[in-house]
Amino acid sequence: MSIDKAIENSVASVEVEGFRIDEQCKDWCRKLLKGELSMEEYIVLVKQRAGVIV
Repeated sequence: MSIDKAIENSVASVEVEGFRIDEQCKDWCRKLLKGELSMEEYIVLVKQRAGVIV
């Protein structure tokens, strides 16, 4: 399965639960899965996006 297909499947699953995933978050996921971001960097970005002080 391609990274983009995996992301789209995951997005569909989350959206069924009533949440929305924007393009920025999909891009961060893509970069994480390609090894362009570390898990630590990804978590910082997501927390900042959510307004959590890191």
